Amino acid sequence: MEKHDLIIIGAGPAGLTAALYAGRSRLNTLLIEKMVLGGRILMSETIENYPGFPGGIPTQDLIGRMEAQVKELEVEIINDQVLGIDCIKKTIELSAGVFRQAESLIVASGACPRKLNIPGEDKFTGRGVSYCATCDGPFFKNKKIAIVGGGNAVAEEAMYLSRFAAEVNIIHRRKDLRASAILQERLQENKKINFILDSIVTEIKGEEKVSAVVIKDVLKGNSCEFNCDGVFIYIGYEPETAFLKGKLQMDDSGFIITDENMLTSSSGIFACGDCRKKGLYQVVNACGDGAVAADSAYKYIANKEK
Repeated sequence: MEKHDLIIIGAGPAGLTAALYAGRSRLNTLLIEKMVLGGRILMSETIENYPGFPGGIPTQDLIGRMEAQVKELEVEIINDQVLGIDCIKKTIELSAGVFRQAESLIVASGACPRKLNIPGEDKFTGRGVSYCATCDGPFFKNKKIAIVGGGNAVAEEAMYLSRFAAEVNIIHRRKDLRASAILQERLQENKKINFILDSIVTEIKGEEKVSAVVIKDVLKGNSCEFNCDGVFIYIGYEPETAFLKGKLQMDDSGFIITDENMLTSSSGIFACGDCRKKGLYQVVNACGDGAVAADSAYKYIANKEK
């Protein structure tokens, strides 16, 4: 069984930053990602609020720069899935039945899109139901789209989808969106974007692909069918922490609870990024989390060696 100073689970912005700081501390570090380096943030085309890039930076470019920094430090990177961990021995089990061990672990496993869990959602996923505008937007050229949610992600993706679609309809359960003021201003200025507020989607309908959604007015209680060619869902995220169940302290939603040093309920195991319980989920503070987690792991290892 190969041994390392540090194993980082997940290579989104938090994991990449942790790897950068760990590499600069000369820790023998293994970085593991089950998808692609960068994680789910690559679903967003551009990041506009990352400091130092007026006008924004293409997400792929920012992640590419982070990856290059990590690789310069000769951090070992593998593509695999972690199935479970042993908190006492600091071992991880990979999908091929391989085990790795380290002095310390950092969990940066991120989060995945939350589902509506309504009839038709699973049936039409990939056939009109999507959770990624950047991935699927071009398939809806001159089409009529519904997009569910009310936060910043909805605003950003609605504007992106308006490049392709003939019409974008934002469906939100409250009378006001939760998106930032500047994003709401842009939505209001876009003539392709409409709003269906105080409403929820209760069913997605179609034959071979999506043809309509059932919308319920939460104030009046009545429902109606709304014809559309696609449904994009942005109602938040669920942490990718199922492999840690019963191992670390989490909240009811599965987000890992840490202290200010990113320390979890288990000594020598730290967590950072979107899998961690916190108040703001943005690239900028995911990177901050990663830096703190790596520094804490370094100090933990150094103290063990004394």
